[in-house]
This record gives sequence, C-alpha cells and structure tokens, in this order.
Amino acid sequence: MADLAAYFDHNATTPLDPRVRDAMLPWLGGQHGNPSSAHGTGRVARNAVETARGQVAGMLNAKPKDIIFVSSGSEANNMIIRGLAEQCDYQGHLIHGSLEHPSVVGAAAAAGQRGMDVTEIPPETDGRIDPADVEMALREDTRLVCLMLANNELGTLQPLTEIVAICRKRKIPVLCDAVQAVGKLEVDVKSLGVDYLVLCGHKFHAPLGIGALWIRPKAFVQPLIYGAPQEHGLRASTENVPAIVGLGAASAIARDDIDERYNYLRKLRDRFEKGLKWIEGVGVHCQGSPRLPNTSHIALHGRSGHEAMLWLDSRGCAVSTGSACHSGKPQASRVLRQMGIDEPEALASLRISFGMTNTEDEVDHLLRQVASYMSETTG
Repeated sequence: MADLAAYFDHNATTPLDPRVRDAMLPWLGGQHGNPSSAHGTGRVARNAVETARGQVAGMLNAKPKDIIFVSSGSEANNMIIRGLAEQCDYQGHLIHGSLEHPSVVGAAAAAGQRGMDVTEIPPETDGRIDPADVEMALREDTRLVCLMLANNELGTLQPLTEIVAICRKRKIPVLCDAVQAVGKLEVDVKSLGVDYLVLCGHKFHAPLGIGALWIRPKAFVQPLIYGAPQEHGLRASTENVPAIVGLGAASAIARDDIDERYNYLRKLRDRFEKGLKWIEGVGVHCQGSPRLPNTSHIALHGRSGHEAMLWLDSRGCAVSTGSACHSGKPQASRVLRQMGIDEPEALASLRISFGMTNTEDEVDHLLRQVASYMSETTG
C-alpha cells in the first residue's frame, strides 16, 4: 500500500489538534488528581473539568450547569432514549428519522422490543425529513422525537427548528444528535430549541472517547450508569480528566474559528464537486440540499464503491464507503436505501469528508485519482 498522502474521512474521525494535545499533556503526566478528592490536587483536577465544561457550554451558547460529560455520542443517545422509555414503563410512542445514527436506531428498536411503539420516518429524495411527516406521526402518547442535525453520510442538514416548533406545541421533547455538525458549523442550543443535544469530541479534533450531553433545564433525565454522584449525579464514574480537558480546548478553538472553518471546508468541497463535472459517470447525492460544508457523497455509476475505496487507498487517498461489509460481501448503505436510491447506485457510492488539515493540492490529487479510476475500470 502506498504511503498515505491525503485523508478525506473526517466524518469518521479527525486528527487531534496540536493545541488540544498541548492542553492535555499536563494531565497525561504530572497532573493526576481525582476531581472528587477534597485535597489540593483534587481541586486542581476539579477546576480543569469545570473550565472545560464552561468551554463546551460557550461553544453551544449554553450554561455550564446544563452540560454533562460522557464517553461518546452513543452513550448519550442511549441515556436519553432508555431513560424516557423506562419512565413510561415502555408504554407510549417514540419517533425517529430513518437516517439516524445506529445508536439511536438501536436504542429505539430495543425499546420497541419491550413494548414501546416506534415510528421511523424516511427522508424525501433530498435527504431531509419533511416536517409535515413528523407532525402527522405525532400522537397523544408520543414521548420523544429523535432527529439528527446533520447526517454523517450525506451531510444533509435537517429542518430541525421547524420540527422542534411542531413538537413544542405538543410539549413533546426532542433529542438532537449533533455529533456531525458541532465544530463544522455554529450550533446554538437556544436557537435550535431542542431538549437534549449530543456531541462527540473526536469529530472536531478532540480525543477519542469523550463527548457531552446538553440537557434543557427541567427536562427529564435519569442516569444510564449508577454509582457515585459525578456529573451532577447523572453519570457515575471518575471523570476522564485528560479527555475532558481536550474536549474543552477543542470547543474553545471551534467557537473562535467557526466562521473561518466553515468557509475553508466549503471551499474545499466546492472545488472538489466542481472538478467532478469533468469526470464522466460521477454524480453527487443531495447536491442541492442544505449540507455540511465538508461533506460530498458521490456515486461512481457502474462501479463498486468498495473497490473504488480500496483503489483510492492504494493511491494515497483515504475515503469512506457507507456500505457495510459482512463476510467479505458489501451491503448497500441503509441511509441511501432509505432515500429510495436503488441498490446498484448505493453500492457505487463513496463519502468524501474534508477537514482543516486538507489542502487544495490534496483535493486536486483526489480528483485526478477519481478520474483515473473511472477511465481505467469498466462499468
């Protein structure tokens, strides 16, 4: 395999920002206190955790007391869905979009197996949920609506504020998985109006294994992990101070740089998609929809997305295919199939997700490799 030259899979994970690493380093060596300890070393650790909590809150236009730290977006999604399902003894109704992250789909399915009614709402052909479909699905016993802000494969942005307004009239809480959006565009919990918002650090240059959950004041929540009273009594376990400090640093950087970041990522994506126009047999999914600035989802008509990914990887371009691979046989992306895209096109698709470490020269290199693949392979 060729030495990796260009990484275009930032929606999977992002490299650690050197400034974030520098903020974490003291907590990987000399600083080692337990934030629950009452002595001076513990108080220093507690101050570091609370500083990070304020940095995350500042990025979201939230109050620090409404932020709790978790290990991942998946944990936070499960915490809210399972907690609300248990509150109503698995009676009632839950709604989620069919493009949601597997942690939402899986937690909802588990609630359904225990008796809860679950409605899955498919998107329109533009990759977005129609607010009217959500309104029609609401019932008197609807306990929760789950809707991501941005899809991880397509990059499409959902009409969240419209859907929240509909739910607010019925006093139905909304869980927003904003994992893919945070750090790429401005996310303001007050403007969105949701009740719960989930983010994950490794999607915007913080370390792996750390996330956060924002909870609207007075919104129902119960712990997923019981034990000692860390995180306002909502998430037992000694805090992962190095990772929390890293998440805080990445949040502060994102808050300060969000406009510059958005514009730079969009410039790279637009350069790539403009170049694709000159390559026969390549299309872009949801190009006319509101999308994340960094995400381009393409179809290489008549080809195998899985084979194309491996071919590009051998030429120094790391990209992703939304297809799952079981027993060596790729399966079409659930997201694309939910949009009504047929299996051959779904299997021919790739996700390109740009990041702040990419350059225009790397984009041009990727375009040349895509063109070479299309010319050297047969449909």
